[in-house]
Amino acid sequence: MKRSLILFFLLTNIQCLFAQEQTYFVQLTNKQADSVKVLFRTSNKDTVRMKLARTLGLYYQEINRDSSLHYTLQQLQLAQKLQQKLWEADAYDASGWLLSQLKNYPLSLTHLLNARKIAEDKSTEKNIWNLSWFSPKLDAAYVRMTSLGFIHNDLSQLYNQMGDKQKEISQLYEGLKIGTAINNSELLGLLRSNLSQAYISKNDPDSAIFFGEQALKDMRQSGYKTYEGHQLKLIGEAYVSKKDFNLARKYLDQSIYINQLNNSTAKLPEAYFPYAEMFRLMNKPDSSIYYLRKALAEYSQLGESPQVKKVYASLYELYSLTGKQDSSFYYLKLYQRLSDSLNQHEKDKIHAYQNVAFDEQIALQQQESLKVKKANANRTYAFIAGIIVLLTIAFLLFRNNRMRSKANKLLTAQKREIEQQKLQVESTLLELKTTQKQLIQSEKMASLGELTAGIAHEIQNPLNFVNNFSEVSKELLDEMKEAIDKGDTEEAKEIMNDVIQNLEKINHHGKRADGIVKGMLQHSSSGSGKKEATNINALADEYLRLAYHGLRAKDKSFNATMKTDFVASIGNINVIPQDIGRVVLNLITNAFYAVSTEALAKVDSEYTPTVSVSTKNEDNKVFISVKDNGSGIPQKILDKIFQPFFTTKPTGQGTGLGLSLSYDIVKAHGGELKVETKEGEGSTFIICLPV
Repeated sequence: MKRSLILFFLLTNIQCLFAQEQTYFVQLTNKQADSVKVLFRTSNKDTVRMKLARTLGLYYQEINRDSSLHYTLQQLQLAQKLQQKLWEADAYDASGWLLSQLKNYPLSLTHLLNARKIAEDKSTEKNIWNLSWFSPKLDAAYVRMTSLGFIHNDLSQLYNQMGDKQKEISQLYEGLKIGTAINNSELLGLLRSNLSQAYISKNDPDSAIFFGEQALKDMRQSGYKTYEGHQLKLIGEAYVSKKDFNLARKYLDQSIYINQLNNSTAKLPEAYFPYAEMFRLMNKPDSSIYYLRKALAEYSQLGESPQVKKVYASLYELYSLTGKQDSSFYYLKLYQRLSDSLNQHEKDKIHAYQNVAFDEQIALQQQESLKVKKANANRTYAFIAGIIVLLTIAFLLFRNNRMRSKANKLLTAQKREIEQQKLQVESTLLELKTTQKQLIQSEKMASLGELTAGIAHEIQNPLNFVNNFSEVSKELLDEMKEAIDKGDTEEAKEIMNDVIQNLEKINHHGKRADGIVKGMLQHSSSGSGKKEATNINALADEYLRLAYHGLRAKDKSFNATMKTDFVASIGNINVIPQDIGRVVLNLITNAFYAVSTEALAKVDSEYTPTVSVSTKNEDNKVFISVKDNGSGIPQKILDKIFQPFFTTKPTGQGTGLGLSLSYDIVKAHGGELKVETKEGEGSTFIICLPV
């Protein structure tokens, strides 16, 4: 009896809390959260437990994300059991966001795509349990669209984590359309806050402040202030970049106070970074270091390794600027050690994320395929109707003997003219063959010239490393000499180990420079024509970077994003390396030309020039793909691109032999050179070589 009474009072208090909020988010005090946890453990009603799990997931969201994920997954499991699609989409969305913050990118993308699929389905509006909690007006469409708006927001944050700025901003504006249409201030506050953050990363402080002030207004209007401190920090950061330090300090101080007030532990140390940057710009390095150390202490407690790595890098730079080499070197070593431990783990997650994104793309392509089949059926009917019309015309032509007679006479005259033209063509054929050989040699020399500038830039990097490590080694040897003079053998041995490591790095970068020079010599020579075991991944990566730096050397304003996806299991395959190298270089150079042309055409848009190079192997074949997001190849000229002397470039910028020679080289290796393109979206050239 006593236990039943306790549960009754707990349930009554919680229901009163929900009734007072009448909002998409429920914010609890610590005492209320304890009561909710007790009720969650003791209740035997799945609907009530689902609601309580969602409430606890939101409560822990910025306090303890592991606990938040635990309760959110409980909500998901209960929603699926109860067949509550809206609650299921809500749980997938919340867990997807939490997983992205916990760096589990592939599972995050899977959950968010599941959420979007459910929320885009209008049938989700049916059978929503406790609809009044989400909408006092019992508007199921409003609730579904609100959920879809938050999903777009959380997808944007995943793309932010993956470094895809274009998709991040696109998702935020999609959400903004929904939030504006349904006039949801909670949703608008969150979206505008994230737009503010996106524009800070794009170095556009005015846009960041504009959206940030709107976000603060929305948050205060809705009463949902969990991220108010974060937004104040973003505005302060924007004012730091504008060097308006008075306003910057005002907003950053408010951010720290609000985060402490709202118990937003994960967001609290964020303001220390712009504070450190502000003091660095004010030429007060000691104050800057003070705030960085505060950030380091907070992030170390939270276990935020990427943020700790960021602090190490900032401390290294500051100590370098102040001439404190010992401290600078200390934080550099910490940064390198943490980077090494994070990089491989991060790459594995990103690779898995890309696989999930690829699966999504396949599903979209299948939908598109169904549309194409339907269009093909319509074309078939039209084609049959056309054949009937043509047969009718053919019958009429058959009966018209006079017209046939005239056609025969015309054909005879054309035949005589063709024979005369044939004689003229044969007389110039020898001259064309000679000219063709000269043009082929010119094309090869042109590709060598494009490499030269890239090689000059690439070879400078290992030489800089050699010089830097040599200087550091000299200083270490001086220190070792002093240690030996003092009789401190332990210190001398430690310094000796550092010198050995530096010499190994000098040797590594010396070999790197030697490899670049050998690659240049191989490319410029005619070669023996014999196939050699060649690392295709290394060859593709080398020519991607050399081509990019070659173009940068000619045009300093040129910028593009380079992406690679190499399958390590390919190993070495037998090819003529200098020939396949010319093919890869030509395709990459063409891709950079395509995106640079598109960037000039879209100078006022948010277009990001991107070239991707990938490899894979299947069915005893190796595939090398070069992809760009340029304007694509028009369908009307697609059949001509591999023909000799055909080019789309302006006069003087292309011979029209690059793709023709590449096609012949790949064929000579027993392979294929194919192209996939879509106007307005870009092109992908695929080299297929037998193993």
